[in-house]
Amino acid sequence: MKATITKLENTPGYAILQSWLAENGRTPFSFQQQTWQHILNGESGLVNAPTGFGKTYAVFLGAVIQFINQHPDTYQLKKNNGLQLIWITPLRALAKDIARAMDEVIAALGFAWRVGVRNGDTSTSERAKQKRNMPEVLIITPESLHLLLAQKDYPLLFKTLKVLAVDEWHELLGSKRGVQVELAISRLVGLNRNETIGKVSTLTKDLEPAQKKTKAAPALSVWGISATIGNLVEAKDVMLSSLQQEGVIVRATQKKQIHIESIIPEEIEKYPWAGHLGIKLAHEVLPIIAGNRTTLIFINTRGMSERWYQRLLMLQPALAGAIALHHGSIEMELRLWVEDALHEGTLEAVVCTSSLDLGVDFRPVETVVQVGSPKGVARFLQRAGRSGHQPDAVSRIWFLPTHSLELLEAAAIKEAMEISLIESRQPYVLCYDVLLQYMTTLAVGEGFLPTEIYQEVKHTHCFRGISEDEWNSLVHFLHSGGKALHQYDDYKKVEWIDGRYKMTSRRMAMRHRLHIGTIVSDAMLKVKFFSGGYIGVIEESFISRLQPGDVFTLAGRNLEFVMIKDMVALVKKSTAKKSIVPSWMGGRVPLSSNLGYMLRKKLSDTAAGNFTKKDKEIYALQPLFTLQKELSHIPSAEELLIEHIETKEGFHLFVYPFEGRLVHEAMAALLAFRISKILPISFSVAMNDYGFELLSDQPIPLDDTNVYDLFTEENLLADIQRAVNSSEMAKRKFRDIAVIGGLIFQGMPGEHVKQKHLQSSASLLFNVFNEYDPDNLLLRQAYNEVMEQQMDEPRLRNMLQRIQQSRVVIKFPQKLTPFCFPIKVDSMRENFTSEKLEDRIRRMKEQLEK
Repeated sequence: MKATITKLENTPGYAILQSWLAENGRTPFSFQQQTWQHILNGESGLVNAPTGFGKTYAVFLGAVIQFINQHPDTYQLKKNNGLQLIWITPLRALAKDIARAMDEVIAALGFAWRVGVRNGDTSTSERAKQKRNMPEVLIITPESLHLLLAQKDYPLLFKTLKVLAVDEWHELLGSKRGVQVELAISRLVGLNRNETIGKVSTLTKDLEPAQKKTKAAPALSVWGISATIGNLVEAKDVMLSSLQQEGVIVRATQKKQIHIESIIPEEIEKYPWAGHLGIKLAHEVLPIIAGNRTTLIFINTRGMSERWYQRLLMLQPALAGAIALHHGSIEMELRLWVEDALHEGTLEAVVCTSSLDLGVDFRPVETVVQVGSPKGVARFLQRAGRSGHQPDAVSRIWFLPTHSLELLEAAAIKEAMEISLIESRQPYVLCYDVLLQYMTTLAVGEGFLPTEIYQEVKHTHCFRGISEDEWNSLVHFLHSGGKALHQYDDYKKVEWIDGRYKMTSRRMAMRHRLHIGTIVSDAMLKVKFFSGGYIGVIEESFISRLQPGDVFTLAGRNLEFVMIKDMVALVKKSTAKKSIVPSWMGGRVPLSSNLGYMLRKKLSDTAAGNFTKKDKEIYALQPLFTLQKELSHIPSAEELLIEHIETKEGFHLFVYPFEGRLVHEAMAALLAFRISKILPISFSVAMNDYGFELLSDQPIPLDDTNVYDLFTEENLLADIQRAVNSSEMAKRKFRDIAVIGGLIFQGMPGEHVKQKHLQSSASLLFNVFNEYDPDNLLLRQAYNEVMEQQMDEPRLRNMLQRIQQSRVVIKFPQKLTPFCFPIKVDSMRENFTSEKLEDRIRRMKEQLEK
């Protein structure tokens, strides 16, 4: 039975809150009041509002009102109330800011509530204190929430829980961390149900739709918070799937004003190449810094953020002490210092990466500079919202291109924002590695009853397609190692004790707790001064290439590498003028499908002359487009441009689908394979976000007679598996799956297993499964992830369908064109150092411009 609905304005909690808001000259937005009412009604849902409009207060104050209503006379006196609100956040950088905002409200209302933070930066002593006496509000990452589920008696921690909030849900959705959140919600909902289902004989009957109706509404209220996402309804449905409720979407009607300004180079390079232009335009950022109280300068990669920090200091030495650097590999204390200084307004500028992308409320920030294309509309919006972080303030963002053609992306982003063409995030399904890890987590804690957990897991969006046989296969794998590993004791992780599966080995339990999480990356080494004091972390693959005496940059400092000792890279300060900039894994983000669509539209406008001086980016690019048109062609949205060019290197085929580098990588391999079936021929391949290149020592047989056959989606899966050696790619993907699923142990702290050893262990397991357990779920997952994530097969298929409906334009330019030049440069990067590459490119451009 649903409780009688009480109107928000008739409650003591709302009256007290309204009085406090009035004293401070504030009026709540209607979307906030709607959310508070839904929380009082015991409902769940998703809050969608622009950045800076108080989404945090929409959910947090709902929990506060609910508590006051339950204790109207004693709410200020009640202490140690147990956990009332869990606040899941994807970034550690968000936690401190959110806690600060909540503490201000609690202090103003005279509450005795405590706000706790729990993530990888939380000290052991603080965690122990939380375990003894939980705060009323706990701000936590998905990984740390799973660590709580690995504790004994964990149900006691959550028995008082009323509201669970998932902040920045759009960021978690479409990742394995999002799957972690789904599983955690399923367990907390299971703990908080008012009534249990009547006993039935089999699992299948438990899950019949008719049986679902017998479930009572859960006492737990679950709320997602999201600023920018295209598939809002699906995002809500994924998060609330375990509740078996439709839930509500609360949208703010207010629109955020965003002012975008592109920095146009004085001279447009007709032959652009990636990354080169940005650092040359660094001087353009100095007046922006000088004209604003605080400026955030977003760089897409950690390596380039180091270079930008150094360059700005070199151009303007007076910025020393007033400019800072912030990225995920910098030591925690320094990151926290930067965040505090931003709040206090003592910094003029911060050079940062996605580490400051989300939700952090730095009110002194007046403007943002985006260096290089963010490759997606949603990401650009998110970063723009870091400035003017108040409802009535304008968010100001400057776009600084790193090569000429990125101005076209700037124009595409502007129009996409005008028509609200925001990217969707596709949720993951059937991530067996995350589920294995979760089952192990529960076994480490209280143990798990397989029938109960299967029902909960089956109700998540990710695992609604899991069969009973697949579930039993995973249970069998945990208990006995499955078909292939049953002879090895290390893979027999759980035992059947007192009607539950439990992990009894303290050694295995400790190893599991150390590696809960789904972010798998290269092993990180701490970087420490020889004389003491940590600087940050660096990837093992980078540091292993250094010789003693080599100088590299980290946290804005030039450091001389001395030696590695106990998994710590020891360094000393260096005064060297030149240094190596670290390159971290995962630096390049592919172009989103929405932005690709808008790029093709903008090219259409250019080809048709549908632009004016107001379209300053396209107008500025006219010298480049004029040359492209003279030498080749500018494709419309209904055309695919292909260029055949012969040089001293050989015969080049350039194709321009404008679909992003992942799709182009797959398409290049597919096209090379299909052409090789026509005649024996070998290729080298290069690609960027706009197109790809096939290079051969003989003419490439692609023309009007066979082009549509070569770009068909017929036999796509079979062809692509043969084209890209999918077994080898699946083997590499399997390493991450094996780490997440607990098949491979990454080592104790200070004793991390080297990456090459991890890969060899994964390869051995991969081969064993292939031979002795070919139906293994993790093996199947590896192949699926290669196709869906690495090859982006759905988008590749859509592209091929589009090409079949398009006009293919084949041109034979006499020399390299502005469109193909950046692809050609990308193909040269592996063979030249950065200095030699610049010299080589300069000579190429001189030849082309003669």
